Amino acid sequence: MIKISHEVPICLLEKSRTFNDYHYCLAHLLDQNEEYANFFFQRKEADDYIIMDNSLHELGEAYDRSRLMHLVNELKPNEFIVPDVWEDYTQSVVNAKEWSKINLPKEVTKVAVVQAKSYEEAMKCYQTYKDLGYKKIAFSYGASYYNDVYPHINSDFGKAMGRLWVINSLYKDRVISKKDRIHLLGTAMPFEFKFYNEMPFIESIDTSNPIMAALEGTKYTDGQHPKPKLNMNEVQAWPLEKIDVDLVHYNVIRFRDINNL
Repeated sequence: MIKISHEVPICLLEKSRTFNDYHYCLAHLLDQNEEYANFFFQRKEADDYIIMDNSLHELGEAYDRSRLMHLVNELKPNEFIVPDVWEDYTQSVVNAKEWSKINLPKEVTKVAVVQAKSYEEAMKCYQTYKDLGYKKIAFSYGASYYNDVYPHINSDFGKAMGRLWVINSLYKDRVISKKDRIHLLGTAMPFEFKFYNEMPFIESIDTSNPIMAALEGTKYTDGQHPKPKLNMNEVQAWPLEKIDVDLVHYNVIRFRDINNL
């Protein structure tokens, strides 16, 4: 069964334990907010499953290398997404090679993110990561080439279906096998995940989409909603009284219904 996690503002971290299958940690926030850090270190003590991201999406570039090293060794997450460079196949592979040689705590699985500007680059990137020994590989939600392989008047719809097309094609081309382990980073449209239910290699997903939609006042219907404009950096410090918690819970439940999860 696919594991799901929705990133939430700090005031909802405890509540998120009622609807998340695991905890998704943004590295830079461990340094920026004591309450955030305390939550994740407490969840580690409780032996909860944690995936730690390098914060590329939030910062525009991966978090500081030395701080990532420190935080991974301190928190010891179950998985760590090694630094990648947005839509840069070459530099992402260079980073993955470097991190493949770095010793991390034995319980930490390194995850590499496919970055590319075309399907051909994505194929090379994925295969290179496997050759480097990565046991789990991730696909971002917003790569421009998704719109190239699946052109659509609605670019968010095209990105969602484009990622599906890429992953399905990699499987058909025998680059992805049934025994592979894949993580999906975010989504351009929340209905996308229902198409992955019969793909045993999709192990986990993270998306703040239903949360951000609720914070913008959007109530989920069929899952074909524009991607929310809010991001986690903008809402981390929102107080609880500013949030419609009932709408958050509704969207989270509706998200699973829409995607048959």
